[in-house]
Amino acid sequence: MTCWLPMLGLQLLLLPTAPPLAAGCPARCECSASTRTVACGRRRLTAIPDGIPAETRLLELNRNRIRCLNPGDLASLPNLEELDLNHNVIAHVEPGAFANLSRLRILRLRGNQLKLIPPGVFTHLDSLTLLDLSENKLVILLDFSFQDLRSLRRLEVGDNDLVFISRRAFAGLLGLAELTLERCNLTSLSPESLGHLRGLGALRLRHLAIAALEDQNFQKLPGLLHLEIDNWPLLEEVAPGSLRGLNLTSLSITHTNITAVPAAALRQQAHLTCLNLSHNPISTVPRGSFRDLVRLRELHLAGALLAVIEPQAFVGLRQIRLLNLSDNLLSTLEENTFHSVNTLETLRVDGNPLACDCRLLWIVQRRKTLNFDGKLPACATPAEVRGDALHNLPDSVLFEYFVCRKPKIRERRLQHITATEGDDVRFLCRAEGEPMPTVAWVTPQHHTVTAASRGRARVLPGGTLAVADTRPQDSGTYTCVASNAGGNDTYFATLTVQPAANRTQGNGLNETQVGVRFPLDLTTILVSTAMGCITFLGVVLFCFLLLFVWSRGRGQHKNNFSVEYSFRKVDGPAAATGQGGARKFNMKMI
Repeated sequence: MTCWLPMLGLQLLLLPTAPPLAAGCPARCECSASTRTVACGRRRLTAIPDGIPAETRLLELNRNRIRCLNPGDLASLPNLEELDLNHNVIAHVEPGAFANLSRLRILRLRGNQLKLIPPGVFTHLDSLTLLDLSENKLVILLDFSFQDLRSLRRLEVGDNDLVFISRRAFAGLLGLAELTLERCNLTSLSPESLGHLRGLGALRLRHLAIAALEDQNFQKLPGLLHLEIDNWPLLEEVAPGSLRGLNLTSLSITHTNITAVPAAALRQQAHLTCLNLSHNPISTVPRGSFRDLVRLRELHLAGALLAVIEPQAFVGLRQIRLLNLSDNLLSTLEENTFHSVNTLETLRVDGNPLACDCRLLWIVQRRKTLNFDGKLPACATPAEVRGDALHNLPDSVLFEYFVCRKPKIRERRLQHITATEGDDVRFLCRAEGEPMPTVAWVTPQHHTVTAASRGRARVLPGGTLAVADTRPQDSGTYTCVASNAGGNDTYFATLTVQPAANRTQGNGLNETQVGVRFPLDLTTILVSTAMGCITFLGVVLFCFLLLFVWSRGRGQHKNNFSVEYSFRKVDGPAAATGQGGARKFNMKMI
């Protein structure tokens, strides 16, 4: 019997002792001594449970029914590093509730009922690096709400009812590196509130009803490297100065209503390496839209309603590695749109109605080395190869469908038009080729006129050049240039515009006078006849007036008068007979 006692004592010593954390685990919770974790999630708890070991580092209280956090609830957990209170019904957090948690690094309060963050709630959380307040009912962020969180690196305040962020709400967040604002009621961004985040590296702004990016929004964020703007349905334009002061490496503007590439705003982002403009109603990429982005490696324009990518649209992109143009309306992608295709590694053009002709030959030739990211582009036309993936086309097809025919301008007879100033003139230029060539005109002033040009000169469908309201300075030689992937053809036409008649010039006294042609219609005839009749009746009335005045004065004058005369004395017998003296006769005036 005595021999068994030492052996029994030895066995008792060798028995594994229960971990102290497991021994002190609260009821309805699960504890792990190795990780110092206490998991009390989904236990329908209404308060912080008692009996949590003091050495606990991770405490999970998510998806319970806790309504309030009071001072002292967590005071017995000085070693706590991560606290998960997601998806409770917490409506109030009293100041001092986290006072003793100086080692806490992660605090999750997502999906609660918080409406306000009182000052002093986060006092003494000197080690906190992540704070998640998303999916609450916050309406306003007061001044100095986070001033004690000097070590905070990431702040999530999305999915709230925020309508206003005060100017000093982010004061004190000197180390904040990431900020997410999403699904709020904000209608503008305050440059003053963001200006306190001098160390901010990433800013995510999602699902906001903001209609404009102002010039000063991000000017006080010199350290910002990543900017994401997503789901701003009211945003229709990115102002040229809206990104001033930033040195971004990544920019994403997606699901907005901008209709053009913000080339002017991008001009200042020479350090950009990734640009995402997907899911915007952009129909055209003009020439040189990205010419200043010499470090850009990734460009995403997926689902953007793209129908036209102009030649040299991607000029300047010397380091482009990935280009995503999937799910657009593109019929082709020509090699001359790039600065160089030799750097391109990944190309996404799937989901486009591609016309398999010589313009896509450069893709077919590289189909074995290009990475299509698992989404193989397919032909939409011609009908013989419709649905066939470019990657799987045999080499024999290249000589049948991927051959270009150089443009040829028809009707090359000389066109010389002499017009009068103010006339409208047209020059014909019809071209044929495979694929169908595009037609542009070069004016005597060396300006290029295309179908997209606006002004007095424009190119009509079919290549005709129309010049409205011609002027003498429009005179000269016009060059028609028909181009496609196979080459180009040119044609010349001349225009002489003569000054209009009655044109005089002076020192500001005589202006240009141009004879105006009045149409001879019924109204003009009636007006002319009426004016003639009035003139005639006026003359007749004047004559009658003169006769009336003369007739009134007839009684004051004599109608008869006597004339007395003497015959001249004549020598001879005649004289003797005429010695009777003077003679008289009476005359009546009619």
